Parts: sequence; structure tokens; C-alpha cells
Amino acid sequence: MKIKRAMVMAAGKGTRMRPLTDTMPKPLVPFAGRPLIDHVLDRLEEAGIEEAVVNVHHFADMLEDHLARRKGGPRIVISDERDALLDTGGGTKKALGLLGDDPVITFNSDSVWVEGFGSNLRILAESFDPERMDALLMIADTARTIGYVGRGDFTMDPLGALARREGSSTAPHVFAGVQVIKPALFADGPDGAFSTNLVWDRLIEKGTLFGQRMTGVWMHVGAPDDLAEAEAFLRDL
Repeated sequence: MKIKRAMVMAAGKGTRMRPLTDTMPKPLVPFAGRPLIDHVLDRLEEAGIEEAVVNVHHFADMLEDHLARRKGGPRIVISDERDALLDTGGGTKKALGLLGDDPVITFNSDSVWVEGFGSNLRILAESFDPERMDALLMIADTARTIGYVGRGDFTMDPLGALARREGSSTAPHVFAGVQVIKPALFADGPDGAFSTNLVWDRLIEKGTLFGQRMTGVWMHVGAPDDLAEAEAFLRDL
């Protein structure tokens, strides 16, 4: 199926990115010479996405001004969270009237990577099977990341179904900040702020949360040191 719409998660305060985010929203923090969110929107445009819903909260006016000046696609629609920060799940629920009923891509505004074989975003969209999947997450192998130091998020069975890492164990896969998901799943979420993890846990119980292993190298850029490490990696390519 062709996916036409995406939601870009751009409302967070980016506290781990301080002091940079003391004067700008995290999506405008420069990476490889351009704001993080422009890397995201370029990926979406390359993948044929026609419209991107972008939520705003922290330095919302500054981010909106930047988006209004952007050339090219996709078309931008703002989901205004100035009154209250709603986290990834609550933000998606608030934007349901803008997202429509068909599956969409959600994309964290700080998710950046070096491509491997082909476009990871196109492969993700083309691999989504709405008959057996409610969500398809782009996942990276923890051993092939830059800046990530966690224990991993998920294990994956031979058919691609995901399960959570258990307790203090490690898992081979980490969520790379991008997924295809059915928006209606967020309608049953609580009022106010909540995480997409709440939706994922329900889907794991149903057996409808799947993963698509990305190729290339995913770069975790949560803090200024992570940015520097990622940019050094790009220079050495």
C-alpha cells in the first residue's frame, strides 16, 4: 500500500541536548550543517510522502517560522501543543483529526542514519502488511549504531514479531525512531500525555507489533556529545 502521510515528533523540550536547547527547539539543532528536522523531512520527501504533520511546543514559533520557509515537500501541517506537552502517544492522539484513517509513518525528529542498501524508509513502507500488522517499527542492530549505549529494546522472532527485552537482560535490536502504524490505535489512549509504549505493549499481547531491520548505520543524537560523535563518523566515511 502507498503511505501518503507522516507525523514528525518535534514538540519535546530536548533537555538532554542542553545547553543547545536553551535557545532553540531540538529539531532545529544543527547536524552535518543542517537542522535535524530538515534531514527528517528530506527522507520523507524522498520516500514519496505527501504531507507531514509536525507537532510543536518548545520554541514553537521558531520552529513554525523555519518550516514556513522550507522549500519543497512534503506539505507541512502543524499540530499545536503549546498548551501542554503530550508525549509521543498523546501527541499522536491529539493529531488524529489531521492524520486520517490510513496507516501513517511516525518519525522522531532526531532520528538520523546513513543508508545501507536502498532507502530504509521506502522499504519500511513497502513492507507494512495491514492484514497482519498494526505497527511496523524500523529497528537497528545495537551493534551497528553510533552513540547508543543502552541494552536494546526488542527481540524479534523469525517472522518479524517483536517482544520486549526482559528485565536486566540485553536485546539485539533498538527502535530507530521511525514506524508505520494505524492511527486509530491511539484513540483508546488516556487523555493527556502518554507514551507510544502503551500502544506497543497492547500490540505485543495481540502479536501484531513487527519490526523491520534497517540497513546502514543508525546514529543516536540525544545529547551534544552524541552529535559530535555522529558528525565525526560522517566525516570519516
